[in-house]
Amino acid sequence: MDLVATLKLASRARGRKAAAELAIVSTAALAAFAVAHASLPQPVRFVSRPAPAARTSPAVAPAATPPPADDFLISFVEPVPGHAVVSPFGLRQLPWEENGRLHEGVDISADAGVAVVAAADGVVAAAGEGSGYGRYVAVRHAEGLTTFYAHLGGIAPGMKPGVAIKAGQTVGKVGMTGTTTGPHLHFEIRDGQQRPLDPAMFLGKAFAEKGDLPLDKAKRYSGRVRIAYVSNIPESKRALMAVRTGAPVVIRKSNDAQDLAAAERNLAGLAHQGGKGDKMEGMKGLTIGPDGRPRAQLSL
Repeated sequence: MDLVATLKLASRARGRKAAAELAIVSTAALAAFAVAHASLPQPVRFVSRPAPAARTSPAVAPAATPPPADDFLISFVEPVPGHAVVSPFGLRQLPWEENGRLHEGVDISADAGVAVVAAADGVVAAAGEGSGYGRYVAVRHAEGLTTFYAHLGGIAPGMKPGVAIKAGQTVGKVGMTGTTTGPHLHFEIRDGQQRPLDPAMFLGKAFAEKGDLPLDKAKRYSGRVRIAYVSNIPESKRALMAVRTGAPVVIRKSNDAQDLAAAERNLAGLAHQGGKGDKMEGMKGLTIGPDGRPRAQLSL
């Protein structure tokens, strides 16, 4: 083999050896890199999570709405607010009468012209003028109850049968029409059969249903006759007074001091008489009014 061929063979052998060495070195380098890579800390992976649902308070049922305060079958107000009852319901004897008889309502003292209002919601049943009661208005209410307003000085406009009115609405004005001893309101409450009931059992009170109405109790009254003391004798009754006393009735003019003194004597007589008998149901006491007349306060 010549020199050239020998050199070629040697060169090829060195090339194969270098390639083998290069392969070994590369393999070792790759192995070292793999080991080094494995020893590195693993990267943290962030996983996208859905946002937590917003917390909601448990559903709360709405509070029950309380019934309205005026949810009643019927409620009563004073027909002459702020004024006193001077003569209560029950047996009463007036100066010109020989015997007592049932006073079927209450008398409320007030100056002429003071407003008289409906005691409860209702419908006007009648309005007009009678001989003894003078000008009057009657109002029909729930469960057949009727309120009656008498001795009116005037009837309010629009008070005609069938007209609906509300409690507190003006029905007229205090007066002294008919047979009366002075300006006042005669006020009555009657049941469905037109039997008189004691207004003290109703005024200032409310009733949710028919069974709450004191219909039986309000028909009762004391058997004791109350003597009525008045500051004026109606002209139509003076002849009866003359017959009863056997002497003509002399009507004299008096001043306020004399009227007050007479009222105090009457009050003392009432207190003495009341001490002998049972106390009238609903009677709270007697006071002297600005007109010098004794006034009875009812416990409402």
